Amino acid sequence: MPQRFPEPYRSVACPVEASLGLIGGKWKGMALYHLMGGTLRFNEIRRRIPRVTQRMLTTQLRELEADGLIVRVVYPEVPPRVEYSLSAKGRTLEPVIMALKSWGEAHACSSPPQAAEAAA
Repeated sequence: MPQRFPEPYRSVACPVEASLGLIGGKWKGMALYHLMGGTLRFNEIRRRIPRVTQRMLTTQLRELEADGLIVRVVYPEVPPRVEYSLSAKGRTLEPVIMALKSWGEAHACSSPPQAAEAAA
């Protein structure tokens, strides 16, 4: 599969822009997070992200594969079995994904500030 970004980024914010270009997308982070636990089949990923449509998940997984972050293995069986796992490059994102998870737990998934202050 050809790379999605054949030209290197050349802006002042190049590293941030490049990173977000690769992992940006509503469902990519979730897919990467779940694949950190090991190899999963398509429907296993879909069950873990119940709000994603089949079409959108397929698109996001294809982009992650094209960018070298995941590996897709198709087994010649009937029906076909397809498994996804993180590539070596994708594994390097684990600290980033875990940092996003920690930040979300501390800031996005906690109770509103007023309720937290009232409880203290």
